[in-house]
Amino acid sequence: MILDLHSHSIKSDDGRAKVENYCKWVRTRDIPIDGFVLTEHRQFDFESDYSPLGEKYGLTILKASEVETEYGHVLVFGVTEPLTQEFDFSSIHIPLQQVISASEKHNAVPVPCHPGRPRVGMYAHLEEFGIPAGVRIVEIYNGGSRNNEDEIAQKLAEENSYLGIGGSDAHIVSHIGRCATRFTNNVKTEQELVSALLEDSFEAITYR
Repeated sequence: MILDLHSHSIKSDDGRAKVENYCKWVRTRDIPIDGFVLTEHRQFDFESDYSPLGEKYGLTILKASEVETEYGHVLVFGVTEPLTQEFDFSSIHIPLQQVISASEKHNAVPVPCHPGRPRVGMYAHLEEFGIPAGVRIVEIYNGGSRNNEDEIAQKLAEENSYLGIGGSDAHIVSHIGRCATRFTNNVKTEQELVSALLEDSFEAITYR
């Protein structure tokens, strides 16, 4: 099963895509993914129910979050109400170790995204803060990467024995599915996604 693990809808302040338009694009353009995860910036969207759209288009549509730490941006999969009470998702200064420890406590998975990107990627902060403890997975393919950002991410993963995921980081409809993650088993719920990430049964792929 192939899921794009990093996308943004109009719920994000810089997102310009409606979720149904993502679905239409995937189906009309035969994008080779089985679904996508909406990782809205600095929040978790508890209110939206995308299951009717998922059924209509035959896609798995899940939700996660993208938070901001001193090491850059981090995707958090498996967000629950208790987890959102552990730290302020809307803050742009969340300590990465707090995100990691809270995620472990609540059976969630934190993944630094676009780690090779200047300023908002983990690599840019290693000289100042050092290698952070507790990171298992990073995003090694990002659909919005420029120049050698993905190469930096892949080198970082190789040198630190991190596993890698892929996501489009789509903010507009035509970018969905540029990069994704292939799972060994079906993933239909957010908890199944967490389980698959914890079991290491996945690989990053790119269609760029």
